[in-house]
Amino acid sequence: MSRSATLLGIGVLSLASLLAAGCAHYRLGSSAPAKFTTLFIAPVRTEAAIPQAQVLVTTQLREAFIKDGRVTLVNSAENAEAVLQIALIGYDRAVAVSLPNDKGLARRFDVNLRAQATLTDTRTQAALFARRPLTVQRAVFTDSGLVPSEYQALPLLAEQLAQEAVHAVLDTW
Repeated sequence: MSRSATLLGIGVLSLASLLAAGCAHYRLGSSAPAKFTTLFIAPVRTEAAIPQAQVLVTTQLREAFIKDGRVTLVNSAENAEAVLQIALIGYDRAVAVSLPNDKGLARRFDVNLRAQATLTDTRTQAALFARRPLTVQRAVFTDSGLVPSEYQALPLLAEQLAQEAVHAVLDTW
């Protein structure tokens, strides 16, 4: 083997070891640990006129936190280090696309679901955050009618809201 091939091999090994050493302390996921390990999600309250949204949003919230895995959900506030309360405060729609010659006939609406979240540390009874606004938006096409389209969009809005809540609760404030 020639001297240049040997030097090339040593150079490649040196570069590989430097790269491996640089990545040795890298962690996937969130770098900051949560301030609590157990969480109780109170049943969602609603001040908005959205039929059947309470159960749907509560279920999506629980599933999102379980899927994330950074905290353990418990069944009562007494067993939890933190309690999350969500209140649905508004639901509205705005015309997004309509026919140019008929503004009364909308093809697509943007629906918005607004909520407020409060996270309380049960050990100190201090609010980690209070009435934090959470807003999600979804496009609804009216091809099959507005009411069925909105009904079909509600689980998707609930899932988006749950992801926003996970981000608000567990990611660095």
